[in-house]
Amino acid sequence: MVLIAGWLIPGAGHFLLRKWIRGTLLFVSIVAMFFIGLALKGKIYSPNTGDLLDILNFVGDLGNGLLYVIARIFDLGHVTVELATADYGTKFMVVAGLLNVVAAVDAHSLATGRKSS
Repeated sequence: MVLIAGWLIPGAGHFLLRKWIRGTLLFVSIVAMFFIGLALKGKIYSPNTGDLLDILNFVGDLGNGLLYVIARIFDLGHVTVELATADYGTKFMVVAGLLNVVAAVDAHSLATGRKSS
């Protein structure tokens, strides 16, 4: 439950565990990185390519949970990368997704007692 919530909404796993400061920091950081990436005209990857790097970038983007779903629904981030800043934006969004996965796993470890706060 905590793992899925933490993946869908950045910081939600920590909020469920009453780790308010950590959850807030994660939420603000991940959402800010995602929207900075969009503002820099970053690309959001889809699962339909066979290129290994595209697949890895898709997995990173998918780590953003509902942010990824919302971006796909509103057709954001589907431009061809033409500027150097767009490549930075793409990496911002991928790293935000990877950070969200790490945060969700951290919340799960706290919930199961594998890790103490």
